[in-house]
Amino acid sequence: MSFFDGLRFRRVTSPIHNLDPRIKFVYACIIFVIAILFWELLPLIVLFIIQIPFVVVAGVKREWARSMKGAVFLASIIFLTNFIYSFINAGYKVTLPSLEYALAMTLRFLVLVESFSIFFLTTSPDHLGLALEQTHVPYEFCFAFTTAVRFVPVLAEEAQTIMDAQKARGLELEKGNFLKRVRNYIPILIPLIVSAIRRSLELAEAMESRAWGAAKKRTNLYVLKLRREDFLFALITIGILAAAIFIRLYFRIPHLEEVLAGFA
Repeated sequence: MSFFDGLRFRRVTSPIHNLDPRIKFVYACIIFVIAILFWELLPLIVLFIIQIPFVVVAGVKREWARSMKGAVFLASIIFLTNFIYSFINAGYKVTLPSLEYALAMTLRFLVLVESFSIFFLTTSPDHLGLALEQTHVPYEFCFAFTTAVRFVPVLAEEAQTIMDAQKARGLELEKGNFLKRVRNYIPILIPLIVSAIRRSLELAEAMESRAWGAAKKRTNLYVLKLRREDFLFALITIGILAAAIFIRLYFRIPHLEEVLAGFA
């Protein structure tokens, strides 16, 4: 469940935490766009590396590392799927371009996980909901989204607790064939579903006791305002996007085979 640690906000005082949530969301979206623009391995490596200073400045290295470690399983599936596809297209031969393509698609996924992990680790759900409200998103959607952001890591942690408790009672999750392993997870899913239903009922009662939805026009104690640091970060993000588009249009990006040939 370490992947969901990348969705849990960490209350740390840092320049990245103090940025406006809207600017950080634009940053995550721009990184997503840049990752889609490139299918070569080298620019994706650069895109992965340039985000590491943001992690260091934010002071969430350990949590970020956990989220990246949790994404390894999905990344391995992406690698195997793309490698097998390239292997078949290459006439059932293992070639360096097919390996590079599989690695590039895997690294693209890790870049996306990295950017959104930074966003969720450094953005409070309260500020995120406030940012959505100030961009004129209906409050019902804002509340649903922020509630999901809050409860997904909680449910993941509860699932891990249930798994540990069932293992202590002799449940073996890693033994047997595929169907047996699926059946072994039934004692995990049933308590987790029951717990999720209980939480939803408690949340509904808390909302009713506070007259949720009674006022059509809501007011907030805080109002988000863009500061000089936000504009500076926005300029850096736009600069990264402009540089990526310029490189994509006017430069030929060498493949891994050409780079290795240059060192030979």
